[in-house]
Parts: sequence; structure tokens; C-alpha cells
Amino acid sequence: MKILSLFDGISCGRVALEKAGIPVEVYYASEIEKKPIEIALKNYPDTIELGDVTKITKEMVGEIDLIIGGSPCQSFSNAGNRAGFDGKSGLFYEFVRLVNEVKPKYFLLENVKMKQEWQDVISNELGVKPIEINSALVSGQNRKRLYWTNIPNVKQPEDKGIYLQNILEEEVDERYYLTDSQIKTINRNFGSKGKTINLDENSLIEKITYPSRINQKMGKIKSPTLVAAMGMGGGNVPVIVNGAAIRNQQTKNGLETQINVRKDNKSNCVVPSYPAKLNCVARNNNIRKLTERECERLQTLPDDYTAGVSSTHRYKAIGNGWTVDVIAHIFSNLK
Repeated sequence: MKILSLFDGISCGRVALEKAGIPVEVYYASEIEKKPIEIALKNYPDTIELGDVTKITKEMVGEIDLIIGGSPCQSFSNAGNRAGFDGKSGLFYEFVRLVNEVKPKYFLLENVKMKQEWQDVISNELGVKPIEINSALVSGQNRKRLYWTNIPNVKQPEDKGIYLQNILEEEVDERYYLTDSQIKTINRNFGSKGKTINLDENSLIEKITYPSRINQKMGKIKSPTLVAAMGMGGGNVPVIVNGAAIRNQQTKNGLETQINVRKDNKSNCVVPSYPAKLNCVARNNNIRKLTERECERLQTLPDDYTAGVSSTHRYKAIGNGWTVDVIAHIFSNLK
């Protein structure tokens, strides 16, 4: 097949095509960020990088079988500025333009859950309604996304029963662990609300005296949605350990700490913005952030797929990417 991938990132679509057993004759990619391009070319040197999506024309690519893309979600997402099509998410119309100009046999567009009115605009432009698929069905990550496609017979994938603990590495470098100072900060925020955290391997959040008492054991846990930047810091930072999400949230009354316990045993979503979210796990009587390789596994990418660039760029690229096995499931219908 001849592929045109818009907003290509690290070519997760190419990985998905490979997993689905779909042969690729030509793979055109539109991407402007240098590090994702570097990662993509490391894994697929035959990729033809075209650059800025607004500069691509039908004459540049010729006949195309499949156009794919995950247009920017920043102004659709609840975590973004909610500007809708007036913001960066308005680049969606470049996807529409190229679908109309190139007239591929198939197309696939991915984006976040959004306001119904925006969703309806996209559906009207593309002539199809989206299917919502949660990556939790095929991975250890909770990640709900919308997929607009004319690929036939796309249904929900079967639940593979993958959980966070299934993808964790046993031995990781000390640099991934929170420092004593960072742990004290978390405890101090809890202490101000009458909450305490005990670093116990089986029950990290052992006692919560306000607003309720929770004793959460290390059952089958799904990772929260992956974040693109996994550095430590302040802001809206949920620490996910043994199924309990600890969210430090700035409000008009100052910094408040909320307790949320996931009941689906899934990780929160991996997203590209920092300090929006932070995934941590309780290991070896301590708390640590997820490694780059673990985040790759949550996105069902091959181990070390993003290796070769800095950790910061790896986390960001992974968070901006697709859950490969969801896309491969959709592509399997092309056969």
C-alpha cells in the first residue's frame, strides 16, 4: 500500500501496519519536529519525510491508498485551552483538504474525546462517525480515543487482560526513583489535609484519614494515561501507585490533594504536556516514575523504539504517539 501519514510523529502508524501484516510500498510522512523525525528514520530509513502538512499537495504524493493522522488535540482536550478549531486543532482541516484532494481509498483520523459539537463537525467533514476505543483493551494503559475511518467492519478489540505490573521492569536505575525531598513534598501536602502515606510495597496508600479510609492492595492495576514528559515537579501531578491516583490540584483555595482510586485497574493516559500528569509506581519500598521502555510498552511499541534521543524527547514522543495495537486492530480490516 501507498501511505500518507499526516502529523506522523514517530511513525506509530508504520509500526501498526507492520503488526497487522499490511505491506508498505511507499510511506510518506508529514512531521516538523526534529526528534520524532529522527526516531522515525532510525526505525524506518525508507520513510519519505515531507515536512509541513500545509505545504503538501497531491502532486507531491500521487496516488495514495491510505491517509492516516492524529491531528493536534491541544485545543480539543480538557487539558488544553478549549479553543476548538480556532486553536492548533484547526489543523484538522489540512487532513480534510488532503483527503479531498488525494482521494485515497481509505483514511483514518484519531483524536481525543471532545465536545459533541466539535465531534459532529469532524464527522460531517469526513462523512463517518467515530468509534471510541480505550487502549486499556490491548495494553496496560487507560486511554480513550476517537477514531474516524472508512475502513470497514471496525469493532471493539478483545480485552487482552494486560495490566501495569505486566510491563514493569524488575531492575531500573536509581535516577527513576523520587528523592526524599519529593516524597516529603507529597507527604506534606497530604499532611495538611490529615492524610498520610506509608511506603509499603503491598499498600502504598495505607491510611487516609480524610475524607475516607482506603486500604488499596496491589491487585491488577492499569497504568494511567502516559505522559509525554515524565520529569518531576509541581503542578497537577497524579501519582499512581497500586491503583490509587493522588492528584495535587491548584484551586482558588490553594493546593488541594484529592484521592482517586481507579476501579478498572488501568493506568492513566500518557499525554505530551508537562507538568500535566505523572505516572509513578511503588517498587522496592520506594516510589519511582515509569522508565522510557515501560512507557513504550504501555503504547505497545517495541522496546527501545525511541532510543537514541534524550529521555525528555523520548517521553514526549511516546506520549504524543498512538497505542500501536489499537491502530493495528483497525488496520487488520484492510486485509
